[in-house]
Amino acid sequence: MALPIDPIRAMPRIDSAVPAGALATPRAGRLAVLIAASLLLVLTPSPAQSQGIKIAAGDVGLGIGDVPRLDGIRLNFRDDRLDRVRGLNATLWSPRERMRGRGRIEGLLVGLPLAGGNDVAGLGLGVGLQANRDFDGVGLAALGLGGGGDLRGVFVAGLGMGSGGGLDGVAIGGIGAGFGGPVRGLAIGGVGIGSGSRFQGVAIGGVGGGFGGRFEGIGIGGVGFGTGSDAKGLLIGGVGVGAGGDVVGAVIGGVGAGIGGHLKGLAIGGVGIGGSHLEGLVIGGVGVGGDRLEGVIVGGAWAGARRIDGIVVAPYVRVSRNSGRDAVLDGIAVGAFNHVRGTQRGLSIGIVNYARELHGVQIGLINIARNKRSFSVMPIVNWN
Repeated sequence: MALPIDPIRAMPRIDSAVPAGALATPRAGRLAVLIAASLLLVLTPSPAQSQGIKIAAGDVGLGIGDVPRLDGIRLNFRDDRLDRVRGLNATLWSPRERMRGRGRIEGLLVGLPLAGGNDVAGLGLGVGLQANRDFDGVGLAALGLGGGGDLRGVFVAGLGMGSGGGLDGVAIGGIGAGFGGPVRGLAIGGVGIGSGSRFQGVAIGGVGGGFGGRFEGIGIGGVGFGTGSDAKGLLIGGVGVGAGGDVVGAVIGGVGAGIGGHLKGLAIGGVGIGGSHLEGLVIGGVGVGGDRLEGVIVGGAWAGARRIDGIVVAPYVRVSRNSGRDAVLDGIAVGAFNHVRGTQRGLSIGIVNYARELHGVQIGLINIARNKRSFSVMPIVNWN
């Protein structure tokens, strides 16, 4: 039985004269607002927020927010629950000091402006970079770079860098760089460079450098350079240089140099050189002093020690007792006044030569040997 009325034809007709774009525009606007609100919600740190948005197959893909594990691209405001990222990790702020995850980043670390992790392996770029533990790779920071552990690789910071551990590689700080642990490689600080432990390599400080442990290599300080322990290599200070222990190599100070232990090698001080035991070629613009001088000693005005073995040249040469120990000159002394208040074994040449006990030769205008019973004072030459 046929219906008297066709239902399709009976429906009211809708006029389609309105352009389709006019209907789509409000929907597109609402969608853009929804996406922007979602991103703002994800990127804003919140104590209750444990994870962000993860668009990935397994761990491979894109993560926005505090996504714990990801292989790919990860964007976040500040890392807290990070476990591991392999790929790109970009943040706006440095990580929390006590992250609740393992905090390992492998790949590219980008700070906009700050970034970091517990352990970083790869390339780090930012205004400031931080590794709560170790940093392996390359770090380039416009301002500062810091690590709680060791830095291994190449690291450059516009202002400065520091690490609670050591360095194995190259570190350059625009103002300075300091390390709590051992350093091996090249370290440069625009103002200063230092380490609380041993150093092996080349250290350059625009103003100065200081190291608490043993130093091996080349150390240069624009004003001063020093180590609290032994040193081996070349130490140069624009004003002064010093070592608390033994030194094997060369020490050069624009004004002076001081050695707490035994020096073997070359020591030059624009004004003076001082040390416990100086052995080698020692030159002081004004003077050289120590408990024992051995080798070739040159003082612009004077040279003095308890014991001198070798050749000493200075206008005034003084050999005298120290702490109850005998004074000895064993070698050659050349000066205007050679004043040996002990035993002379060898030759002294000067205007006035004095020896409390002479076992050698004196050549000069006045020669005095106190241990001779006769002819103790002689012109031109005296011997015993």
